Amino acid sequence: MFAFSFADLTALAADPVVWASLATLIAMEVVLGIDNLIFISIVTNRLPVERRESARRIGIGLALILRLVLLSTVAFIVKLTTPVFSVLGHAFSWRDLILIAGGLFLLWKATKEIHHRVDPGQTADVFDRGAGAAVSFGAVIGQILVLDMVFSVDSIITAVGMTPHVPVMVIAVVVAVMVMMLAATPLANFINANPTVVMLALGFLIMIGTTLIAEGWGAYVPKGYVYAAMVFAAAIEGLNMMSRRAQRRRAGH
Repeated sequence: MFAFSFADLTALAADPVVWASLATLIAMEVVLGIDNLIFISIVTNRLPVERRESARRIGIGLALILRLVLLSTVAFIVKLTTPVFSVLGHAFSWRDLILIAGGLFLLWKATKEIHHRVDPGQTADVFDRGAGAAVSFGAVIGQILVLDMVFSVDSIITAVGMTPHVPVMVIAVVVAVMVMMLAATPLANFINANPTVVMLALGFLIMIGTTLIAEGWGAYVPKGYVYAAMVFAAAIEGLNMMSRRAQRRRAGH
C-alpha cells in the first residue's frame, strides 16, 4: 500500500520539524477521534454485554483500515475538496456532501437514541429490526462503518493540510486509532453506568452532527469552540455526579 525507501525515512527521522508536526498531528487525530469514539460507545452499548467488546474492536479496526486505505489514495482525497456543482451561488465538493450526509445521519441516530431512552417501547430503530442478536450486531457494525467513513475523510483531509509527509500521517493515524482502541471499553462502560452521561453524550452527537452539516454548507466552526463546549458540559455533569454521590452518602448515614 505504501512504499518508502530507507533513506527517505531516515531523512524524515533526522528532521526536528517532522517530529514536531508528528506530535501535533497525533494530538489532532486523537481529538478528532473523540467524536467517532462517543458514537461507537453509544451504539455498541445497545448490544448484549458479551458482544460489545468485539463490536468495538471491529468498529475501530474498520476505522484504521479506512484511514490507511484513504491515505494510500491521498491524491484522490485531495480532489474531494474540488467543487463539483453550485446551489444558490454556493459551490459544493464531494467532501461537503459527505460531511452533510454524515451530519444528517448523526442527527437522526442521536435523536432516535434519545427517544429510545425516554420511551423505549415506542421507538424501534429501523437499523435494529430483525430477529436475533446477529442482525443487531450486523446493524451496529453497519452504522459504525458509515460514521467511520465520514470521520476518516475529515481526518485524512486534516492530516494532508498539516503535513506533506505520508509516513508522518500513517504513524499519527495508527497511534490515534490505538488510543481509541484502549479508551473504547472504559468510555463505553462509564457511559453505560451513568444514564445522565448517556444523554450528555447524545447531546454531543447532535452538536457534532450540526457542526458537520454547517461545515458542509461552508460555515466553518472552529473545533476549539466545539470541544471547549464539550469539556465545559462534561465538567458540569461531573459536578452533578459528585453532588449526587454526596447526597447518597448523607442519606445512608
